[in-house]
Amino acid sequence: MSAQKPGPAGRQARVAALRAAEARHARARRWLVGAVIGLLVLVVVGGIAVVIATNQGSSAPSGVPAQPRTTAEGRTTPPPWDAPADVAAAVKAAGLPMLGAEGTAEHIHAHLDVYADGRAVTVPALVGIDESAQRISPLHTHDTTGVIHVESPVTAEFSLGQFLTEWQVSTSADHLGGLRTDATHTLTAYVNGKAVSGDPAAIRLNAHDEIALVYGTEAENAAVTVPSGYNWPSGL
Repeated sequence: MSAQKPGPAGRQARVAALRAAEARHARARRWLVGAVIGLLVLVVVGGIAVVIATNQGSSAPSGVPAQPRTTAEGRTTPPPWDAPADVAAAVKAAGLPMLGAEGTAEHIHAHLDVYADGRAVTVPALVGIDESAQRISPLHTHDTTGVIHVESPVTAEFSLGQFLTEWQVSTSADHLGGLRTDATHTLTAYVNGKAVSGDPAAIRLNAHDEIALVYGTEAENAAVTVPSGYNWPSGL
């Protein structure tokens, strides 16, 4: 006995079922293709991010501390104090790196005046700069104006103690180099014309700060006009 062929309604139902199955398979294929593409995009983006991070990590200069030192080490002799002959050693003592070029992430300037026994002491040029090796600290001087350049590859705070250590002039609340406080001699630090207490080495360097260190007797210090600011040249 032969099988009964499906009628028109049966054939339509079978066609509809086949179409539904094909539609499900098409949706599954689209989902699979989309998932694969999404995974590939994630892999590519992740790979690019890793490459960028690796390149940044390998090319970015390191060695700038998150917090600056708050003490100053170096010579305990009277002024004048020339720029140290061994620049790299002085910069290392300050806890800073020697770079191949000036940084740009942090770029500010402060000014330092030093007075001893009523007379101005020259802040030398090339503190933190090794011309022969073509290396430079993020904290340095270019000339004898007393302008301290902060040009760092990373954003960070810098202190007077770091600069004085680079200059190799030992300083604390009771001495400046070989100049020590006693019953008749005082050491006072000023920031923008206002006296500040404590260790001068802990003073932070902020943009366009005028810092003055004044050592001497009462009469000698009275003869010093403590500056409250600095006449900054255009561009600094």
